[in-house]
Amino acid sequence: MKIKIKKLREGAKLPTYEHHGDAGMDFYSRNTVHFLPSEQKCVYTGIAIEIPEGYVGLIWDKSSISFKFGLKVIGGVIDSGHEKEVFIFMINNSNKEVVLEKGQKVAQMIIQKFEICDNIEIGN
Repeated sequence: MKIKIKKLREGAKLPTYEHHGDAGMDFYSRNTVHFLPSEQKCVYTGIAIEIPEGYVGLIWDKSSISFKFGLKVIGGVIDSGHEKEVFIFMINNSNKEVVLEKGQKVAQMIIQKFEICDNIEIGN
């Protein structure tokens, strides 16, 4: 499958797969971000991605970032038709200040096929 990806900002880094066969493509921070303990922030990627119809992009943690820094991705569903910048919402679960450097891997996206269900209401 081919995915269209666009750099929206100077200095943005295109997502990459670290190894052949990886499920998730790595996204990178567009700028340096400082997190205080327990602080939530939006990490900008400078990237727009065109998800094909019938698929969804799911944003997940990079285990190395979660383990090393205590940073956790907060949700992250990119629907087909989303044309704006991909943002990564994160929280610092550690008791220390954490700095993500510009160009650092911050999260991964898995492109997954899905089906729309017809909801049927049932009784108690």
